[in-house]
Amino acid sequence: MEASVQINKLFFSYGSNPVLKDISINFEKGKFYSIIGPNGSGKTTLLKNISKMLSVVKGTVFIENKDIFKISNKEISKKLAVVPQNINIEYEFTAYDIVLMGRTPFKRRFEDYNEEDKDIAERVMRLTSTWEIKDKLITSLSGGEQQRVIAARALCQDTDIILLDEPTSHLDIQHQLGFLNIFKSLKKDVTVIAVMHDLNLASLYSDEIILVEKGSIIDKGEPSKVITKSNIKRVYDIDVDIIRNTSNGSPYIIPIVNL
Repeated sequence: MEASVQINKLFFSYGSNPVLKDISINFEKGKFYSIIGPNGSGKTTLLKNISKMLSVVKGTVFIENKDIFKISNKEISKKLAVVPQNINIEYEFTAYDIVLMGRTPFKRRFEDYNEEDKDIAERVMRLTSTWEIKDKLITSLSGGEQQRVIAARALCQDTDIILLDEPTSHLDIQHQLGFLNIFKSLKKDVTVIAVMHDLNLASLYSDEIILVEKGSIIDKGEPSKVITKSNIKRVYDIDVDIIRNTSNGSPYIIPIVNL
């Protein structure tokens, strides 16, 4: 299948501290990927390199066969949307204003939003259950509500690549499932790349999982290939039992705890 994102021999360091080491991987169109691994393993840094938020030290990143450092940030925003881990909006915009900003990459300077933009904003807000809070100030919303508004903004960009950085961190279980269902059910040529901490949710929703440790890819493939007792012991240093999820047969992790 055709790759949406191609990463070749990527290295990245914060100062003298190497974080990503010789990362080479392709993300195919239309698949849902989860990146898992312990804290500090380089998951979020990898997403930031893909989105051009960070400049690679060495290597290349291609989005739809274009080198990201040879195209403008505005052009990247037409191809790729990001739902970040940390949301810090201090200005008192309404939720609707925030979502509508997702159409900015498609507007000329000083060009106003048109009816098509507003229709898209309403559609994605209804999809993310944020339409009912559209007139509330973003600063007045709970963390979970803010997370869903930012997700709606990403969907409003209508891109073929979406990056999710710990997308369910502020959500209760009901909204976790609803949130992931939305991104899982997008049109078939959309590529979703998510950093996930909940291994069972990653297993349930992913077409493929990338397991990273200390800046290197340890394993990659379908959940049943990557979510194994030996991999979990190696990377997380815990013992687990693994059963099959009754909904789709994906592996489900049960930690072994000696109380």
